[in-house]
Amino acid sequence: MNKDKVTGKLDQVAGKVKEKVGEAVGNQKLANSGAAQQVKGNVKEAWGNAKDTAADVSDKARARSTAEGADLKARSDEKAHDVREKVTSTAQNVKDKINTKLDEVKHHLHHDDDIRQVH
Repeated sequence: MNKDKVTGKLDQVAGKVKEKVGEAVGNQKLANSGAAQQVKGNVKEAWGNAKDTAADVSDKARARSTAEGADLKARSDEKAHDVREKVTSTAQNVKDKINTKLDEVKHHLHHDDDIRQVH
């Protein structure tokens, strides 16, 4: 419970007492002052409730934002991993194809040398 809510409740109680005492002794000014203090207390309490609600909303939004941020980071990390895997896999495939072609060239060269030696 915040300060505004507490002082609002106190103002409401004190105002109620003033109003009753003023009515009991026939003092309209005191009774009116008590009623005004009750209104003031109600406003303070409502303001305190509004501040608490705003803080709760802010806290929940911050928590949701943090959770969403963590989720986005996890998805981003996963996507980055997938891209790295694709890049390294592609590089491996290209290397394998190049090596296959180089082996074919070597084989062809050896085959040509063998034919020349026979003739």
